[in-house]
Amino acid sequence: METVLVSEEQSDDGSNESLAYRSAPHNIEAEQDLIGAILVNNEAAAKVTGFLLPDHFSEDVHRRIYEAASILIERGEIADPVTLKSYFDHDSALADIGGSQYLARLAASATTIINAENYGRLIYDLAMRRELILLGEDIVNTAYDSDLEETSQSQIEEAEKKLFSLAENGAHEGSLVPVKIAVGEALKSIEEAFHRDGNLVGVTTGLKDMDGKLGGLHNSDLLILAGRPSMGKTSLATNIAYNAAKAHRNSGGKEGAAVGFFSLEMAAEQLVGRILAEATEISSEKLRRGDLSDDEFANKLVPQSALLSELPLYIDDTPALSIAALRTRARRLKRSHGLGLIVVDYLQLMKGSGRRSENRVQEISEVTQGLKAVAKELNIPVIALSQLSRQVENRDDKRPQLSDLRESGSIEQDSDVVMFVYRESYYEERKEPSEGTPEHAEWQEKMGRLHNMAEVIIGKQRHGPIGIIKLHFKPEFTRFGDYISDDYLPEHH
Repeated sequence: METVLVSEEQSDDGSNESLAYRSAPHNIEAEQDLIGAILVNNEAAAKVTGFLLPDHFSEDVHRRIYEAASILIERGEIADPVTLKSYFDHDSALADIGGSQYLARLAASATTIINAENYGRLIYDLAMRRELILLGEDIVNTAYDSDLEETSQSQIEEAEKKLFSLAENGAHEGSLVPVKIAVGEALKSIEEAFHRDGNLVGVTTGLKDMDGKLGGLHNSDLLILAGRPSMGKTSLATNIAYNAAKAHRNSGGKEGAAVGFFSLEMAAEQLVGRILAEATEISSEKLRRGDLSDDEFANKLVPQSALLSELPLYIDDTPALSIAALRTRARRLKRSHGLGLIVVDYLQLMKGSGRRSENRVQEISEVTQGLKAVAKELNIPVIALSQLSRQVENRDDKRPQLSDLRESGSIEQDSDVVMFVYRESYYEERKEPSEGTPEHAEWQEKMGRLHNMAEVIIGKQRHGPIGIIKLHFKPEFTRFGDYISDDYLPEHH
């Protein structure tokens, strides 16, 4: 067993008298008793396989016995000293401690199945302590031997990442895992979607057609929501965040998500004002001026404010936030409040590592790669808003395209979904002809068709089709809703 130097004792004359060592945490007897219990009664394995892995055993022989027994039990076969004998007849490590007779001795000295889970928890806890010791040693050694380019902040970030991974997954470094584990996770996701209304795989957006096209917001995905100024990017992102948080609260955590909203452009107070305008159906302009009737204040604003206060929605309005700081805050929020969705408004306002040698395109590339890494590490969807270049304005058809993304190469490459918000009425209302002319009548007719209509154009989607989603938009309430065609209005039925 590995030993660790802990202290040096000195005699009165200052010379080293002795070195004190201690072993890494382990409990061989608990490992022997648990494996023995499994060999005697395979039902004991069911009590520990959900959290205990072979690597959690301190002895290599015990790791291999536990792994072999688990494989046989999963295949529906019996795992006991007789069936395992052929696997370990020629095992040199096992031969040193008695060969296949060691398996029989384990079974003979087994604990009862009642104690199996307690022993498994003890073995797991000791394994985590060993991981913490290794992690601590690594932090110390890195701090002593760091190179000039590695700052203390980057070391803190790396240490926090490993600690978070250890807390979440039981190991501080990634490793190859059997495909059966991934299959189990995929089946679990499919089963959850099967039992949900609308067959959603991911977090709901609160918009039926968007959920139908995307299947919800998928874990580990980076979704880009882009558009020109005044198209409604922030409004749509705010609507999605509010809908997801509300669904999470209303379903007792079964649907929706706790949301972290990083608002680099707007103050938290302004963002909440938009949400209240949507929830109360009082125009944001009236809310800003306080131009409310007694009824609106008492029966709309007060109850909706109380409701909003209870939602799992967390806002960070730090300007010029770095990707490293966002990652740190997201990890903490995940640990403390079960974060399930991140919204960033918007990514061009974020900072990279701050190295002077990098140009703007490289910095945006670092930001998008960092956001994708956060999505994967925390296993949650990340929505990042993005500006579009002005070349959109120079075309007759102003519907955005992937090539319109500012510093577009890395944004398009790193994202799983790219969506564009587009409102044709925004451009048409600026083309109003002179009143009384035939052109003005045509313009009025067209504006009537486009009134309150918005489009979300899916330009890229790894998991499904691209296409256009029509939405209803009320700018005075900064609210997007499901679009209802005239063909489906009640008077047509």
